[in-house]
Amino acid sequence: MKLLSLLLLTLLSLYANSNNKFSVIIHKPFDAALFDITEDYDRTITAVGFSNDYKQNANPSQTYNNAFDYLESVSSRYGSQMTLVKVNNKAEIILQKLAKLSRFNKAVAVVKTPTNGYFIGGYTMDGSLLVAKLDANANIIYSKLFGTKNYDRMSNLVQLSDGGVLAVGSSFTSRDTSDPYFKTGLGNNDIFITRFSKNGQILWSKKYGTRFDDNGIDAVEAQDGSILVVSTMASEKKREVTFMRLTENGNRIWLNQFIKSKNDENLVIPKKIIRLRDNSFVVSLIQYNQVQKEHIRLVKFDLYNNILADKEISTTYPSGLMDIKEFSNGTLMGVGYVKDKHNTDGLAMLLDSSLSLLKQNHYGGKNFDIFYALTILHNSQVAVAGVHTDNYSQEGNMWITKLNSDTTMIYLTHTATKNSDFYRQLTQLFSQEIAKKQLIITKDLHIIFTDKALYFKAGVYKLTQKQKSFLINFSHKLISFLYDNRDKIATIDINGHTSSEWRGVNFQNRYLNNEDLSMKRSFSVLSEIFRRQDTLKQHWLSSVLRGSGNSFAHTQLSKGRENREKSRRVDLQIILK
Repeated sequence: MKLLSLLLLTLLSLYANSNNKFSVIIHKPFDAALFDITEDYDRTITAVGFSNDYKQNANPSQTYNNAFDYLESVSSRYGSQMTLVKVNNKAEIILQKLAKLSRFNKAVAVVKTPTNGYFIGGYTMDGSLLVAKLDANANIIYSKLFGTKNYDRMSNLVQLSDGGVLAVGSSFTSRDTSDPYFKTGLGNNDIFITRFSKNGQILWSKKYGTRFDDNGIDAVEAQDGSILVVSTMASEKKREVTFMRLTENGNRIWLNQFIKSKNDENLVIPKKIIRLRDNSFVVSLIQYNQVQKEHIRLVKFDLYNNILADKEISTTYPSGLMDIKEFSNGTLMGVGYVKDKHNTDGLAMLLDSSLSLLKQNHYGGKNFDIFYALTILHNSQVAVAGVHTDNYSQEGNMWITKLNSDTTMIYLTHTATKNSDFYRQLTQLFSQEIAKKQLIITKDLHIIFTDKALYFKAGVYKLTQKQKSFLINFSHKLISFLYDNRDKIATIDINGHTSSEWRGVNFQNRYLNNEDLSMKRSFSVLSEIFRRQDTLKQHWLSSVLRGSGNSFAHTQLSKGRENREKSRRVDLQIILK
């Protein structure tokens, strides 16, 4: 069976946005997504997920007298197929292959092999499990459909130290005595785990769980070869996160429901489990609070069921981490989503070794965007896979991007070089202000005011005398420098921000009031800078200067919580051509 076939690449990809950030957006007919990502041995990156393929089974010459008959004839003409995308360091797609199976399917995980090939794990839409082994060029070596006669679903494919893989998922209870795997089931839905050798041989396949609904979510191999499995158990009255330790042969050592909601009525959903360098484990969970708003919960534990840390990260907006990885210095990065009433963005979050929040950033457009997976690259950069939705679109697109280890977006090489030169010149120009801690300049050319005297009071947008005095000197130095380099300047953004509070109003008015306030703060700074320039510079500024209000979308954090004083600010960003 031929699993994958080469597609045309250039007409289906958009690999850089207007700011030249490392962002690969792959447009396909109907919804598409990427669910896992890995680094290749040649330093390229590969992601897997699904896109839609067309089945040519309709009869174009047939005449239909009934609209419903016609709809039935075309309803199976397209469906999801596993897709693999490979991208180089210039954000160019160098390989893209699509599964051509008779049954629609999705890929959920990719694992590297020692020969620079891949194990791909997924499932068919009618309930079978699928594992394929590919060579370095994504050519099929073998593929296997497996599972029970009932509906099965794979959650993840886990790399093992012997070169094999572990498929983790769920299976509906089988009552067929001729079932090749199970004579009966344990409950309505069971944890389903299958171990493969490096050659693709099934070593064992087993079910676990209770008489209730059990779903296998993820697993990780411990240093001693045993396997830690995280799952959920749901009954009519409660839902718990279940942990299980297995021997390498799949025999259960212990089973425990030791992570529960702090309020029994609130939902807890596990997403990922990883082994840390100190041989402890961290699981990422989505915790719902009393008003059913999700936020992030991280639990660290050891091989013997002892909880070492249990942290909840409360954020202004509902948030969740879909994947998490550890850097060599012990810090962790998680990726997922953050959403308000009308928009969902990809979330990147940096945590210290005690699971406390250090920094976060949001990425995406005006619609639905989400990060599903990350991999830490050899140079401590991070590759991320997910979904991006264009403005005014209803279709999701496959999305690959790269981040720095501090969660900021990576620019393409030529832009990064230009930014680096400007960054060096700006830091020299404002060396005194930086030394006095009046401002900081980031490598993506953000200028952020850090002097307390430059923050705004709650509800205030008019400039104080201290702010005006600072801006006179600041704008003279900045605009003179930028004007001398005007052939390189695309935009000067002046962004107004607020803290998230506004007493006595609902969420809608709180957002709108703060949006109006943030725009007024932006205009106050913009107009002060503009008025201080001569006519020649004003004419130039009119073509590059841009003010915007961000409401409380980018509040500043201190020890994981909103710092209201620092959030009431205006900052600038210089965008180069």
